[in-house]
Amino acid sequence: MPDASTEGDLEVAYVARGAALVACDAARSLAVETLLAERALQDRWREPPRPRRRWPPW
Repeated sequence: MPDASTEGDLEVAYVARGAALVACDAARSLAVETLLAERALQDRWREPPRPRRRWPPW
């Protein structure tokens, strides 16, 4: 901040801080969503295979 900061300087600083917080929260949310999707895929991969049904069943 400049030595003789004005109210406008403070508003700019708060807007910049708010934008950084929003970007950080969006990145964190995306990282959590990606992690959960990866773990779900790993869990699905680890499941034993289901027996296939033959069609027609004779």
